[in-house]
Amino acid sequence: MKEISKVFKEINEHGLGFMLKRLFAKRRKERVNNHFFIKRIFANKSGLEVGGPSDIFRNEGFVPLYKILKELDGNNFSNSTIWEGKLEGGENYNYYRDKKGIQYISEATNLTLIPNSKYDFILSSNCLEHIANPIKAIEEWIRVLKNEGVLLLVLPNKDYCFDHNRPITKFSHLLSDYQNNITETDLTHLDEILELHDLKMDILAGSLEQFKERSLNNFVNRALHQHVFDIDVLKEIFSYLNLKVLITHEGGEHIIIIGKKMSNMREKNIK
Repeated sequence: MKEISKVFKEINEHGLGFMLKRLFAKRRKERVNNHFFIKRIFANKSGLEVGGPSDIFRNEGFVPLYKILKELDGNNFSNSTIWEGKLEGGENYNYYRDKKGIQYISEATNLTLIPNSKYDFILSSNCLEHIANPIKAIEEWIRVLKNEGVLLLVLPNKDYCFDHNRPITKFSHLLSDYQNNITETDLTHLDEILELHDLKMDILAGSLEQFKERSLNNFVNRALHQHVFDIDVLKEIFSYLNLKVLITHEGGEHIIIIGKKMSNMREKNIK
């Protein structure tokens, strides 16, 4: 059932065509550029994954990291998600073979169970686009990073998924959401999504009416892509939060950015 759930997750996230491309890529063992350098950054380190586990970090994935990690905990927003099914908090985060870490259940924007500066790194794949207040989320992820800790984000390239008709979200909009403390109940982009979402690439969404009904219940299912990203807007977010960009990748189905925490967090009152 877990493997079937993963397949449905891929189709739901990106569409059937995207999943077939990924399967073909796996067969060819494609890897991100600089993946040997990336692996050196993460080897034998301890970290947290937000919104996982993720196929992209498995041995056959585009950024194979799980095997080389010392420890990895996980965080999901609910103990029941449409991607992972039922989850139980505690030492139940099974990310690679018999390796397990702690499974946290909390909002990505509010990791209250995790102390400051706990981890060497944070991983997150195909998660940030589901978050209504992404700057607040990344700020929180940085909080639990050690100084000079590393954040790796993977996001979908809109040209390869059902977002291809939507515009890239402007940094000014994301900053306004942050400054206004937008919560995960927000549906500001729903009209845009209903108009521009390509249902032909999202067969699990059903008809437009079914998709709208699911979307109105987004706080429970978190299926919406709240925002659409490219490398430039991610760089603006990283700059605002004092993350030094180490590596970027933009080409094919994935957008990837890796940044390093350079100092203490930006003060809340800085605009």
